[in-house]
Amino acid sequence: MKKKMIIFGSVLVVLIAALAVVVSLQNSEKTADNPYNKDDLEQSTIDQLDDPNYGNQILPDELSERVESGDPVTVYFYSPECVYCQNTTPYLVPLTEDMGVDMKKMNVLEFPQQMAEYGIEATPTVVHFENGEEQDRIVGQQPEQAFRDFFEKNVTD
Repeated sequence: MKKKMIIFGSVLVVLIAALAVVVSLQNSEKTADNPYNKDDLEQSTIDQLDDPNYGNQILPDELSERVESGDPVTVYFYSPECVYCQNTTPYLVPLTEDMGVDMKKMNVLEFPQQMAEYGIEATPTVVHFENGEEQDRIVGQQPEQAFRDFFEKNVTD
């Protein structure tokens, strides 16, 4: 009986170790050439890498350059772990595509310092910058029409 338990325990440990190796290899493959230019991504970010709704990422240096240049830029500050972001993204991204809005996405889970940098107190938050300063923002999970109104007022002609 004791011998069977030792064998069972050993097999279980080997299976868990093998699973950990497989998951690690899969994550390594997924994160190669990721848009964040980081080797160590949070699992929830890795899980979104293949989701087209989370393309068009902007890195902190790029965002800073765009804002400082005075060029208009609209940024969606979100976290992959934010339930409100998970609810908002599936209708917000298609809306921006339909309206022709080039909305950049900033993953604040990977770049938390950007929250303080741009005064983001909650996610999701969409901010429109122009002439080197914030022009307007919309915070939280809002109805699609609220985002449409925001884009019509601030981004589209």
